Amino acid sequence: MNVVQESTGIYSVLEKAHKEYPHLDIAKLKRVADQFIQTKGIESYYQLYNEVILKGLDQMDEEKPDWTYVCARVYAQYLYEQAALHRLHTKEEAYPDFYSLIQTLHTKGIYSEWMLTSYTKNDIDKLGKEIVPERDAFFTYIGLKTLADRYLATDHDGRLYELPQERFMIIAMTLMAEEDTDYRLDLVKEAYWALSHLYMTVATPTLANAGKSYGQLSSCFIDTVDDSLQGIFDSNTDIANLSKSGGGLGVYLGKIRSRGSDIRGFKGVSSGVIPWMKQLNNTAVSVDQLGQRQGAIAVYLDIWHRDIFSFLDAKLNNGDDRQRTHDLFTGVTLPDLFMEAVENREDWYLFDPHEVRTVMGYSLEDYYDEKEGAGSFREKYWECVNEPRIEKKTVSAIEIMKRIMVSQLETGTPFMFYRDEVNRKNANSHKGMVYCTNLCTEITQNQSTTTVKEHYTEDGQIVTVKDAGDFVVCNLSSINLGKSVPNGALERLIPIQVRMLDNVIELNNIPVLQAQLTNQRYRSIGLGTFGWHHLLAVKGIRWESEEAVQYADSLYEKIAYLTIQASHKLAQEKGAYPYFEGSKWQTGDYFTVRGYEGEEWTALKNEVQQGGLRNGYLMAVAPNSSTSLIAGSTASIDPIFQKFYSEEKKDYKIPVTAPDLTPTTYWFYKSAYEIDQKWSIRQNAARQRHIDQSISFNVYVKNTVQAKELLDLHLRAWREKCKTTYYMRSTSTEDLEDCESCSS
Repeated sequence: MNVVQESTGIYSVLEKAHKEYPHLDIAKLKRVADQFIQTKGIESYYQLYNEVILKGLDQMDEEKPDWTYVCARVYAQYLYEQAALHRLHTKEEAYPDFYSLIQTLHTKGIYSEWMLTSYTKNDIDKLGKEIVPERDAFFTYIGLKTLADRYLATDHDGRLYELPQERFMIIAMTLMAEEDTDYRLDLVKEAYWALSHLYMTVATPTLANAGKSYGQLSSCFIDTVDDSLQGIFDSNTDIANLSKSGGGLGVYLGKIRSRGSDIRGFKGVSSGVIPWMKQLNNTAVSVDQLGQRQGAIAVYLDIWHRDIFSFLDAKLNNGDDRQRTHDLFTGVTLPDLFMEAVENREDWYLFDPHEVRTVMGYSLEDYYDEKEGAGSFREKYWECVNEPRIEKKTVSAIEIMKRIMVSQLETGTPFMFYRDEVNRKNANSHKGMVYCTNLCTEITQNQSTTTVKEHYTEDGQIVTVKDAGDFVVCNLSSINLGKSVPNGALERLIPIQVRMLDNVIELNNIPVLQAQLTNQRYRSIGLGTFGWHHLLAVKGIRWESEEAVQYADSLYEKIAYLTIQASHKLAQEKGAYPYFEGSKWQTGDYFTVRGYEGEEWTALKNEVQQGGLRNGYLMAVAPNSSTSLIAGSTASIDPIFQKFYSEEKKDYKIPVTAPDLTPTTYWFYKSAYEIDQKWSIRQNAARQRHIDQSISFNVYVKNTVQAKELLDLHLRAWREKCKTTYYMRSTSTEDLEDCESCSS
């Protein structure tokens, strides 16, 4: 291209952007472009963005984040050019024939055949006309680039075919494919409305794999490992298969015997949990997630397990590397009794779970305190302490907590799982209990081990019969609070969102059969949120205020009401989940213990008791760092790190501002590391009352934090009835990354 052609092409894009954003000083950006053209020239609009507009941004007033939308329009133009080139159509029409796209990508093996068999050409043509290209203007630049780099469909050579609004329509078509054809297209349109307005996002696996001929749609999984050689290696195989498909894993190791335990009566021969963690560590590294990143696995252990000290040291950067598992995440399961011992500076006792089973005839991990300060766990615990046949190790509870905090400041982990509170609030306690949470600490569902019942041969084949345990599946999506609440979209949004999530259960092809069975038994979903700090800033509410705590309480109560109502209406249409009878939903206890009163709640409680729920678990707030970036809002329920920062990857560095940053909202965006975390805990406790599962709740501290302060935050979170805490994010561990699978 010569200079005149370059200038003309550049200016046409910038002028179009200026029409949409007339208050911006487009002349300043033109001057930057002119200077660059005269010295270097350009090859594409994409290079223009990277080399010109980003440099121009550095000269702009940082308090005018609308520049990111101008840049997004330029980058969208580049995407249109690429799609036009590969789909062989003219550049005048940004979004060409939708049916041809589906045909082409099916022929190339990218889209699944059912895209053409489930929908007729007439259906697809109608839906193609519903696509609104102008909604690409809702993206920020970093949001659009993240979507394009990671999720838009390409061929096997990496050539772009799919455009942003088409990805949203494909997701909507996928999740509504098995609905009644009499109203299916209307449901697809509703789902597209929700996605294309960025009012919600779906989980990363759904965002990436919907409509494709490969991959699965669920986010995370939780396995409970049996204390047997067969069980341990079977679990490793299951974990490898799920990791390969892009799932994140939580793994409960608390049933495995400790170091020095007996095996078949031979004393002192067990090597404990660390060698099995090493096996999982190798699995995480060697079986990566669709070639994009290494596997993500969190392992959990009870605080009374005799291997707890070596477990807490497993991620440290010093000591014996043969005892380290640097690529695993760790989490501890904590009963109230331990936290009381920490608070009162009392002794704590460590046991071998195998010895407890052998001597006492029960498993200590199978109990929890049904009431605060009283219950079956502490009764069984003291029975074990007072049993002379059980070998126990006496330690100071505060010493264990110190080791936890040392590891957290160095590595960000272990995550904290408050097992008594989780199980007291478990809506399906009639069918089991919860031993741990998932990788991102927001999922709390019933778990149990899968065990081999028998092996035999039949007609020259080997048959293995297993008792299928509850292998937890997380099906996630999230509401964009920063956009949907100000626009009054919740009442319309949540019913379609619950239906989309419920349909993931039917559509998914999970490579672990017991996970498929668990998915069908409970029909669990995890409707979550992001954009909390964004919403507070737009509403002019300070984070550190009683108003923010009260708003969290009222908003999440509304979300809970609408979610339960939507699942109930879906149950009337399609039937309740199989384990509904006897659940706290059915008995009404779910509503009673949360203090849900008033005419509306009483009516909904009665309706649910009589008509059922479609889903046994409903709400969970995931980290959703990448999808919130796509949707142009703040992550999860977290405060922002900085008002201005650069999003850096190996091939770019992009300046980003907090969403909707203006002279007004500026004062309501305070850095996470400057916020008094006591207010964050109070907010989280307020919303936790309304979330039937849990919340990926990060705690932010400076690396100069005193041990007493950190201990106080943990005790506060426990006393305030938080179910879990996620990373301890200190200023020395800022590079911690959330699990991409759970991003929703």
